[in-house]
Amino acid sequence: MNWKFWQKNKDTKPGKKKSKSREWFDAVLFAVIAATIIRVFFIEAYTIPTASMERTLLVGDFLFVSKVNYGARIPMTPVAFPFAHHTMPITGTKAYWEGVKWDFRRLPGLSDIKRNDVVVFNYPQGDTVAVEYQDQDYYQMVRSLGWKQVNSQFTIISRPVDKRENYIKRCIAIAGDTISMKGGLVYLNGSADPLKSTGQISYEVVFKTADVNFKVFEDIGFNVSDEISAMNQNTYQFTGTAEMMAEVRKLSFVQSVQEQVEPAGKRDPDIFPFDPKRDWNVDNFGPIIIPKKGWTVKLDSATMPLYERAIRIYEGNKLEKSGNGYSINGVATDSYTFKMDYYWMMGDNRHRSADSRYWGFVPEDHVVGKALFIWMSYDNHGSFLNKIRWNRLFRGIN
Repeated sequence: MNWKFWQKNKDTKPGKKKSKSREWFDAVLFAVIAATIIRVFFIEAYTIPTASMERTLLVGDFLFVSKVNYGARIPMTPVAFPFAHHTMPITGTKAYWEGVKWDFRRLPGLSDIKRNDVVVFNYPQGDTVAVEYQDQDYYQMVRSLGWKQVNSQFTIISRPVDKRENYIKRCIAIAGDTISMKGGLVYLNGSADPLKSTGQISYEVVFKTADVNFKVFEDIGFNVSDEISAMNQNTYQFTGTAEMMAEVRKLSFVQSVQEQVEPAGKRDPDIFPFDPKRDWNVDNFGPIIIPKKGWTVKLDSATMPLYERAIRIYEGNKLEKSGNGYSINGVATDSYTFKMDYYWMMGDNRHRSADSRYWGFVPEDHVVGKALFIWMSYDNHGSFLNKIRWNRLFRGIN
């Protein structure tokens, strides 16, 4: 046989054609891998489930979050079911395997987190969860019911950082800042930082008459069923922006409009750092210094309630009381130098937001990405085509 002819014939001989099922499998596998890479390293879609960021973000907004701006976080729990965050949708079992864990690392980003950025992050106190009540804060349940009752009645699990619930808030203070709040007004590094135009709080509104046409409030921009509620005769609670309330004040049948602010000195036991010696509440707290990488804090009875969790849980140290002082990882010390930057996050809907006022600092390894723009907005209360909020499509987030 002519060797050259045989070799040529061999090289040009067509390969075995893939079956349809194999073609479909290859296509699906490629799509899953490509989508996973995009979600992990570039951009991911999120949905707004609560009203904590109104009016910046509404319930039913669908948005894209950039992983590139702050630098994509390398998966810390890399073995996981694609497109499931922490729980399988049907079985309710874990969607990840903790047999492989990687240390926190982040790729270089376009910028650092800035004040007033709208940020997606993993819920800091989501390290421990009661399975039967996953939408409840475990630590708040313990403060309310007691550790023994919670741990005996519910199934308690722990979650790695990147598998904790995703939250979205506005970054009010960055590492190294000093934040406080007086009478509902935030003070940043000693200067007043008024609520942005898209932010809102609660007001007490008294009418001169009981005969009120509430349609006028819809024209101002209120969702009457959700943002206006009766307190007593002729007195209502409104939730709105300063600009909206200015329009309410102009109405002839309105007698008075007063901000609803918790008085200073009235302690709320659920406000961070849950210290009975601090009479802090949702509208009055601080000052608090936000930990910064390389910052050294003196450890004493005043600072420990603020920074103990960051030192022990977020930075993984064994912290113990030792005589009149403290020991970290078995070494007596009276100070600690932080290894990470931290942030203070708050919702624009100040009186309807579970945020840093309730659970403290957000460590840098919990940061997921920066909210970019709304690609779809769906109103459950609308009808037919009015269910889509057309004026919000492809709107940037500021």
